[in-house]
Order: sequence, then C-alpha cells, then structure tokens
Amino acid sequence: MVERNKTLQVKAGNVLIGGGSTISIQSMTNTDTRDVEATVKQIKLLEEVGCELVRVAVPDEEAAGVLGAIKKRINIPLIADIHFNHRLALTALEEGVDKVRVNPGNIGSRERVKEVVNSARDKGVPIRIGVNAGSVEKSILEKYGAPTAEALAESAMGHVRLLEELNFKDIVISLKAAEVEKMIKAYLLISKRVDYPLHLGVTEAGTFMRAAVKSSVGMGHLLLNGIGDTIRVSITGDPLEEIMVAREILRSTGLRLIGPEIISCPTCGRCEIGLISLAEEVERRVRFIKHPIKLAIMGCVVNGPGEARGADIGIAGGRGAGVLFKKGKVLRKVPEDKLVEELMGEVDTYLSEQGHNNIVKADKLETEGK
Repeated sequence: MVERNKTLQVKAGNVLIGGGSTISIQSMTNTDTRDVEATVKQIKLLEEVGCELVRVAVPDEEAAGVLGAIKKRINIPLIADIHFNHRLALTALEEGVDKVRVNPGNIGSRERVKEVVNSARDKGVPIRIGVNAGSVEKSILEKYGAPTAEALAESAMGHVRLLEELNFKDIVISLKAAEVEKMIKAYLLISKRVDYPLHLGVTEAGTFMRAAVKSSVGMGHLLLNGIGDTIRVSITGDPLEEIMVAREILRSTGLRLIGPEIISCPTCGRCEIGLISLAEEVERRVRFIKHPIKLAIMGCVVNGPGEARGADIGIAGGRGAGVLFKKGKVLRKVPEDKLVEELMGEVDTYLSEQGHNNIVKADKLETEGK
C-alpha cells in the first residue's frame, strides 16, 4: 500500500483535495467556452465517465461572463483557467466558479494578484498556482538559463510566498513540463518544500499513445512515491480519453479501483478464435463503465478460466466458439459471433447484482460526443 505524503486540504465545490482525501480526476474542455451548449454537453459526458473536476479556458470577458450559466447546469466543480488578465479571474469568481487556476509567469503585478486573492478568500475558493515550463518568469529563466525543474520549483515558491504574505493558504500547486524527467524532478523538489496539495500532470503530452505513456510514467512514479492529490492527463484529442487513462493510472498504482480491468492473453499458435478483435471490441464496449469489474478475454478454452480465476466475467476461446465463465467457473458455450453480446449481458447482470444500475454504454457516449 502506498503511503501518501501528508498535505493540507482544500475544498473545490464538493470535492476535497489533499489531506488524505481520494485522489481526484480532472479534465479540461476543448470546446469554445463561450458556446455554453457545447461546453455543457461535453462536461456532462465527462461526468458520466468519471471526471470529478473540470477546467475551462477563459480567454476573454465573454467567456468569463458565461461561467455562471455553465456552472448551473453541471454537477462537478468548475475551474476557471486564467492567463494574462487578472480581471478575468475576478469575473470568474463573481460567476461562482469553484476554483481558479492562475499562472504566476503571466498573471501580472502583486497588486493584481492581491485583488484575485481577496476575492477568492471572500468566496472561499481555492487557487491553483499552475506553473508551466513554457511560461516561467523572465527573471528566473535568466537565472537558470532554461525552464529547468529548479526553475519551475522556484517560480512556484515565489508565488506561494506571495499568497502566504496575503494571508491566503487555500492553495494547490502544479509544475508541469512536457519532459517527463523534468516534471518528476520538479514535483520531487516542491514536495520537500511545501505541504500544499499537488496537482499532477505532464503538459503538452501529445496524442493518445504518447500522452498515455508519458502521463503513466510521470504520474505513476510520483503517485507510487506518495506524491499527488489530484491528476489530469493531457491528450491532444477527446477529453473522454483523458479520464480513461487517468483511471487506469490510479488503478495500476493501487490507489483507486475505477472501471473495468481487462486481462487478455497475447495469443499464440494454440489460439483458434479471433481473440484480438474480440478483446478490442470488449474493451471498446466497457471502457466507459465507472464501476470496478475484472474481465478476462482468453484464447485457450482449456486453460482460460483457470489462468483468469480471479476475473469476475470472462471469455475462453475455442475453435469457432468459446465459453463464458464467471469467477473461474464455466457458464456455457457460445458461438464466436455471439460471444461479445453474451459477455456484455453477463456484465450488465453482474453490475446490477452489485447494485450498479446506471451502466454507461460506449455506443451512446460515442454518438453523443460527435
């Protein structure tokens, strides 16, 4: 069991961050925030698959001015992402957002920061100090010559000290870089200097495969060392995929059991069924389920149930057919072309038996997300 670092606790809406609370999953919309309908629709989809906090870009006053309308129609905390213009943060706070993210490298003078801090304090809203390698202050860049891990940590510490001088401690910190090693080092440095909760992420991580690998390596390393209180996987693509990867990272580190775990063999010469396509289809069909369930997709009808004895439900392939099994025991033999549907029926039944009736359908979400 991972022993997590002890951090202070802040509250964003109804979600606790830090202080031993559950590590929460975040994402960010890629809609035009000014388009309330599109933004709400995307947030609703994110809610369905397990997003627990959502951030939206606030590029101008028009976007800031609709945050209240968005917040009224969603069920998870709303975070305003602010750059350059502190007045946007003030408007966002007036609109009732649950958290504000500011970048110390571009938010402006001490007086501007003070205005934001005073408003956040009055409203009981936490502030995330979001340091990015791409926007470290010029003075710090001149000192280190590049946005090194040390530069990221120093930038964050400077802003922490400023907020503390302004008697504000509802703080979350992130130090993101596109380079995994730099990101890890930066978080290790800051975790030794502060006890504020940390938001983990590898920024600008790329498209799905690269983002999944980089995020898993970077955040996985930190989480297994007890560092991190909330996470966001950054993917160039559908934000729903960010939630899938985040869930798998938390599952793989043993910190949270969310959604399905799928065991499948790599296939060999003994396999006499289209196992690869079966496994891919099952994974597609169950990937949006939020409730824990362990599935096995095996290629050998003799050894499959035994090798996957710990699975809740599974398939063991034979020649043109396969058997469905539950908890290692065979239920029945099924033709290959009906295996997936029969499996999904057993999954629905199993989850219903566990008291989970709201089973999310992949086809439904994929259609709505278009």
